[in-house]
Amino acid sequence: MRAIAAIVLAVWSTWLFSQPAFADKRVALVIGNSAYKNVNRLRNPANDAAAVVAMFEKAGFDSVDLRLDVSATDMRRALREFGNKTRDADVAVMYYAGHGIELDGTNYLIPVDAQLETDTDVYDETFALDRVLVAVEPAKQLRLVILDACRDNPFSKTMKRTMGSRAIGRGLAKVEPSSPNTMIAFAAKAGSTASDGNSKNSPFATALVDHLTKPGLDLRKAFGFVRDDVLKATGNTQEPFVYGSLGGNDVALVPAVAVTAPAGAAPADQEAAMQRNYEFAERVGTKPVWDAFIAKYPSGFYTELAKAQRDKLTAEAARVEATNKAKAAQEEQTRLAIEGAKAAQQAKAAEQAKAAEQARVSAELAKKAEDAKVAEAERAKTTALAKAAEDAKAAEAARAKAAEADKAVREARLAEAERAKATAVTREAENQKAVADAKAGDDKAVGPIAALQPPEQSPAAVAASDRPAQADIPRLLLTELRRVGCNTGSIDGNWNSAAQKSLGLFNKNAGMKLDVKVASIDALDAVKSKAARVCPLICDHGYKADGDRCAKISCAPGSFVNDDNECEKKRDKPIAKREEPRAPLDRTERSKTEPAPTKPQVSGQIVCNNGGCRPVQRGCRIEQRPIGGRSSIGGNVEVCD
Repeated sequence: MRAIAAIVLAVWSTWLFSQPAFADKRVALVIGNSAYKNVNRLRNPANDAAAVVAMFEKAGFDSVDLRLDVSATDMRRALREFGNKTRDADVAVMYYAGHGIELDGTNYLIPVDAQLETDTDVYDETFALDRVLVAVEPAKQLRLVILDACRDNPFSKTMKRTMGSRAIGRGLAKVEPSSPNTMIAFAAKAGSTASDGNSKNSPFATALVDHLTKPGLDLRKAFGFVRDDVLKATGNTQEPFVYGSLGGNDVALVPAVAVTAPAGAAPADQEAAMQRNYEFAERVGTKPVWDAFIAKYPSGFYTELAKAQRDKLTAEAARVEATNKAKAAQEEQTRLAIEGAKAAQQAKAAEQAKAAEQARVSAELAKKAEDAKVAEAERAKTTALAKAAEDAKAAEAARAKAAEADKAVREARLAEAERAKATAVTREAENQKAVADAKAGDDKAVGPIAALQPPEQSPAAVAASDRPAQADIPRLLLTELRRVGCNTGSIDGNWNSAAQKSLGLFNKNAGMKLDVKVASIDALDAVKSKAARVCPLICDHGYKADGDRCAKISCAPGSFVNDDNECEKKRDKPIAKREEPRAPLDRTERSKTEPAPTKPQVSGQIVCNNGGCRPVQRGCRIEQRPIGGRSSIGGNVEVCD
């Protein structure tokens, strides 16, 4: 039998790990009233409630609340808290074991502190079944109320009647739920009483535990099997009954499990499969399932988590057992004291109660230790998942950065090509304009040359407030030359040979003829007009231009960077020793070896006449001469030798 049970458990666990976790949220409230204060104690309700709680927990319910020997205040609080939980639940189950009473066709549940001296006290000291239905009403798919309260009611024998017409029935009255998908199960049909039996649990509770949470079993069939078992156990004297109706589809408290897929269809990623199966086992949360998981995966990160979860369940079971034993020992001690037991018996009972209490405390401590282990394992799991996500994010950022760099290089190359094209077009246009201007100047007679407009009439004088100071022009011009890539020296405001060389480099690449000897406002405006880089990037030997920076040339193994700054494969035969590449020259040495900037083709003077202003031709100069024979009025005249 043990071998068969092991095989069945293994197959069931395999089915479980191949299925998704139950998506429905299931909650349950279990109440067991045994220790009534004003009537004799009931033997089975507390035991029945514990068995039903274990059944729901084994079935994987999301929340199972146990309440034992509740007073009116405690029952009111329990129903209110359970109603809050059912608001977002799909399945809500309420099980009650204890005394109940039927008054004028309405069923009531009796708390342990009820006195019920008169029939009207029922309205004040008990809870109507309708109040229980209100608590389970918010559930979305199924509402189930199970009442093991059809016992012979001792309150009805001593209760005073205030009205002769008020009827107090035997057992509970028949009910018809008004809400769909609602079922109410009685331990005995309306008008009859239920038996507690001769064992630890009542026949009704025993049958419920055997059939109610079988995977895939429809509730109507489950209660049919419960009815058959109870009739058999009680010699056909007690017949459970169910009120309410469900739809045509099967409704099971535990969904059916499907046969696992073929081995070839399993995920290739073993770690992902282990994680998924761990989540499935965590939803069920029973010791056999954790044992099956550990047997399937003997080692690994999730195996350690599963062991921690199993140890936690073991500790909880030990704590519950120790608590029950301590409570039973305390009750036994109280019973012996009430019945006047001998001092030796009381001392023995006290010793047993003390030992049980110590065992309970030890179990509590063991449970706390296991809880701490599980929490630590969960923190390790969270840290591992977070690190994996961070690594994936970093890899994605690196890929995005590489893509952006590649895109920037392509755009820089396109922009460089566009600038070269625009420079060529501009240079061609300026050459054509210079030829046309020279031709027009040769055709016109040289007459009196008008003087430049007086400062007070010049537009430049009008806008002088917008121009920078003369002392700031060298520094601003050097700054702009660096922006367009033509100045690599320092920006100190001195217009020296290095600065003149930078402006000459700008003239060469921009196709312009600015005077490099002086830092003029015209040169500053001309450089400012260039929005992009003008001078090409010049890199040392062994480096190549990469956008706006120099990148080191990397050659394949067996190759080297030759004098042309290209990768060349090494020859096997001995060759003449190549001169070692010289170290890069600093700015001072470079200025000594590089040629000085070309001299301007014109003198830098401008002459204006009726046809406009133009540069003074090469080999010519400007002289001031009187106009119209009057020496008081003069003008500038271009004189050519």
